Amino acid sequence: MSEVIARRLTGLAALVAAVALIVQVPLYFVYDGPPPDGNVLSRLLIGIVALASLVVFVTAFRELVGRVSPAHAWAGSLTFATGLVYATVTLVSMGLEAGAVIAVDHPIDPTIDVSGTYVLYGSISKLMLALFLTALGQAVTRARLLPRWTARSAYVLAGINLAFVPSLFFGNDPAFFYAANGWGTTALLGAVLSYWLLALGVCTYRSAARPAPVAGTPAPRH
Repeated sequence: MSEVIARRLTGLAALVAAVALIVQVPLYFVYDGPPPDGNVLSRLLIGIVALASLVVFVTAFRELVGRVSPAHAWAGSLTFATGLVYATVTLVSMGLEAGAVIAVDHPIDPTIDVSGTYVLYGSISKLMLALFLTALGQAVTRARLLPRWTARSAYVLAGINLAFVPSLFFGNDPAFFYAANGWGTTALLGAVLSYWLLALGVCTYRSAARPAPVAGTPAPRH
């Protein structure tokens, strides 16, 4: 795989994941109380597509880092590993929610009624996201893959996600901002991640049209 193809694949996968997440998040706020099965299963299916695209993104990103700067392939590998764990954990929680919705004969709110899943996509996924974003920032900075804002914004998001790891101590009321499944812990951070991925995807895809920086030169600032 050439560097140009790796950049385009990385950017395209990030764009698909971002668009799917952007479509998914509002579906959590359509209904008051337990939503109908169709709503739950639709948003979970969209989420599965987003996470599958994220797996492609982290795989292509690892390849891109190895192509551009073999000396820093470790950072690409760490990004891949933590991103894959994040995707796996979240997919497991989605599978448990979908199974619970299919099994019962009445509407339920799986974000509340399926015990344990909100810890998976809450505290556990937030810690893995923090590691993923930190590793991505390191890879971008050391290999000079992309403009500096991409790494700096990744570090900021990593810090924000890390701050939500203790949310498992604050109950499971979605209306409470900092609960294990609160709207801040899940919906808000999910929306922020989706729009960051969108910007990152656009930037990465467009970078395929630019020449790679010469070793020893500073990364672009724009």
